[in-house]
Amino acid sequence: MNRTTEYSTIWKVSFPIFLSLLAQNLIIVVDTAFLGRLGEVELGAGAIGGLLYVCLFILGFGLGTGSQIIVGRRNGEKRFIEIGKVVDHTLLLLVVFAITLFLLMKSFSGHLLHGLISSHNIREAAGTFLDVRVWGLLFAFINITFRAFYIGVAKTTYLIYSAAIMAIVNIGMDYLLIFGNWGFPRMGIAGAALASVMAEASSVLFFVFITLTRAGLKKYGLFRFIRPQAAIMITLFRVSFYMMLQFFISVFSWFLFFVIIERTGERPLAVSNIIRSMYMIFTIPIWALGATTNTLVSNTLGAGRTGNVLPLVFRLSAISLVSMLAVVALVGIFDKSMVSFYSNDPLLILESVNTLRVVLGVFVLFSVAIIGFNAVSGTANTNISLGIEVVSILFYLLAAWLLAIYFKFPVHIVWVAEYVYVIILGVLSFVYLWKGNWMKKKI
Repeated sequence: MNRTTEYSTIWKVSFPIFLSLLAQNLIIVVDTAFLGRLGEVELGAGAIGGLLYVCLFILGFGLGTGSQIIVGRRNGEKRFIEIGKVVDHTLLLLVVFAITLFLLMKSFSGHLLHGLISSHNIREAAGTFLDVRVWGLLFAFINITFRAFYIGVAKTTYLIYSAAIMAIVNIGMDYLLIFGNWGFPRMGIAGAALASVMAEASSVLFFVFITLTRAGLKKYGLFRFIRPQAAIMITLFRVSFYMMLQFFISVFSWFLFFVIIERTGERPLAVSNIIRSMYMIFTIPIWALGATTNTLVSNTLGAGRTGNVLPLVFRLSAISLVSMLAVVALVGIFDKSMVSFYSNDPLLILESVNTLRVVLGVFVLFSVAIIGFNAVSGTANTNISLGIEVVSILFYLLAAWLLAIYFKFPVHIVWVAEYVYVIILGVLSFVYLWKGNWMKKKI
């Protein structure tokens, strides 16, 4: 693979992922903006309830990412019919998993929130949100299966259309259900949750239609649903288990970060939800390049070109850094206008702008760290990536607790803990890629 081909391949795989993530994260932005118009309690509760839902979602996403790595490896090996078997087993596992998590949340979410959240108002609103939101788990996990397949075989264009459909449905239903426009019931925070469930269901319908009607996908042997094979299940769990733990620990740590913030008051929690929304939207380019890194590293190893992995990672790191510097420059110029989209409260806007300025440097460091980290995952050494994640998170949560609870710093200083996480994550990832014995990993 020559240099020109590498750049064109990076663009071909990453750009559709970027557009799909953009559409998906517009949902978060619009949800946060609508909830900001309801009040600070709803804004904070949306953060707590939304992050707890993501903790569940990310378990399925970890299994899907493991499946994506295996699909990418089989694609590089040109063992196309094996891809369908992997996807079918992934779908079966994720459907069973979604139903199990749904039942657990219906039984125990109230007790969990009562034990973690000090504010009665936020606890009640978050419970209302979650009671509706968990109905989307089944649709979300089916979408994860399709995403794993299309990214693994580097056919990422369909992700754009799926995400666009989700965004349109979610934003439209937010407008109708949160405020009760056009004769619809005024559901408040529950309306935001229901809109997201409907958006996920619409994406499933799109993926099913496309996958069943595109003749070019038949070579992969999808949806034949043969008798479950223990060997495929074991491989899926062996690759995915550490990623499931890794992703869950990562998101749960952010949930705990918000729990720590909630202990300092409703206003800091509202500020942090605005920053979370902006964090997700502004880091889309590097998340897209991170997913691309995962796929291209896996495909490159599957094709036996181990010597191309490190040059590929460094090239992706450079692209990610340049793209994020451009984003940071833009945000630095228009930060107040961007924050004003979420709220018309002058004090909330001021505190959010101060916090946003603190995390701009995190974006730059994260742009390189996430490439190295996804490269480690792409080698299928997911136990190593789990270890890197755990070490980074332990120091992250310790820093957050010290800043917020022990020293009682304002919210914009508490967000300095993000630097601790990103620096440790990046350093450990690149040290492993440089020194680790990852080339001999077989899956």
